[in-house]
Amino acid sequence: MTTSIAITEGITTLRQVEEKLGLTLSGDSQFFTEWMADLPALSEAEQARLEQVRQNYLYQISDGILLEETVKRVVLSPLLELAGFYQSPYRFKTEVSVEIAAQGDNEEILRGRIDVLVLQNRLWIVLIESKKTTFDLELAIPQTLAYMAVHPKPEQSLYGMITNGSSYLFVKTLGKQYGISDLFATRSQYLNNLSGVLKILKHLGTIITKS
Repeated sequence: MTTSIAITEGITTLRQVEEKLGLTLSGDSQFFTEWMADLPALSEAEQARLEQVRQNYLYQISDGILLEETVKRVVLSPLLELAGFYQSPYRFKTEVSVEIAAQGDNEEILRGRIDVLVLQNRLWIVLIESKKTTFDLELAIPQTLAYMAVHPKPEQSLYGMITNGSSYLFVKTLGKQYGISDLFATRSQYLNNLSGVLKILKHLGTIITKS
């Protein structure tokens, strides 16, 4: 744990990820297909539950601010439950939070925190907690890759999901390469929506328990 804390505190950009950790963005279109291929179908009940999650999110964010605990309860927790991650054979562990900051409008400094859950020691669920739900997911990619880089078996495919409750990105590392998915959104009813997020989570869950 001490090693991962030291690494994440020193990594804030993708350039640092590449220079300090030796990771490079894969140029192979087949490197990270797990977020696109062989995804499971969802039942009507699961689709209905996701639509309720989406409606709950839209209602809560109508005031313009979605607080940290609300993100967890309204969006993230239902997703993890629907993915089956609260049941056998899955096990979570919690990493120490990392502070993040970025310059916002009018030179305002936005401050937030990254909370990390690790599933089966191979899937990182990274939640950006901030009073600004639009906190850019790109800011959490370097720290997520840094957590993954200290895995004792880097020859395994490792995965991560980064979310602020509003948007989602998936990442993969294998050896010294990494890949990043397209962006998904809670608000979307059609392409790259919550259904896609749940399908990917289920697929990744199957991969890490069978390999």
